[in-house]
Amino acid sequence: MDLGMGEGAASLTIDRAQPEDLPAIVAMFAADPLGGHGDTLDPAALVLYRAAFDAIAASPATDLFVARLNGRVVGTYQIIVTHAIVGRGAVRAILEGVQVAPHLRGQGIGAAMVADAERQARARGAATLALTSNAARLDAHRFYERLGFARSHAGFKKAL
Repeated sequence: MDLGMGEGAASLTIDRAQPEDLPAIVAMFAADPLGGHGDTLDPAALVLYRAAFDAIAASPATDLFVARLNGRVVGTYQIIVTHAIVGRGAVRAILEGVQVAPHLRGQGIGAAMVADAERQARARGAATLALTSNAARLDAHRFYERLGFARSHAGFKKAL
C-alpha cells in the first residue's frame, strides 16, 4: 500500500514484514521505555524474535506489517483475526504491537498504520477491531480515541 505524501515529499508505504525487517522492528520495541515487555537488542534474544516471526508468518490468523518511509522501517503493527461464539459467531480483529519510531511520532505514520489495519480487518470480514494499550500510555489513549476507538472494556493479564 502506497500512502504517497505528495510529489517530492517522503513516501510512506505499508506492507507485510519481511525477515530482514526483524532487527528494525525489535529495535523500536527495545527503545520504548513504556512498553515494559523486556524487549532487547541483545543478539542472544534474536532467536526468540525469529521464532515468533516465523510463527506469525506461518499462521493464517495473524499478519505483521511494517511502515516504511523512503524504504526504511519506521513503524509496525500486528493484526490477529479470530472467530468468536459471542456476537453470533462474529469475526473479530485485534490490533497488537503498534509502534512508531520515537523520533517520527506525530507525523501521521501511526494513523496511517491504524487505517491500514482497519482495511485489513474489514477485508477479512471482521465486525470489530479491538486493541489494548498500556495504562501509562496516556498519549496513545488520546491518539486511539482521536481515531474513533472507544474505551469499552477493562483489560486484565496474568503472567504465566
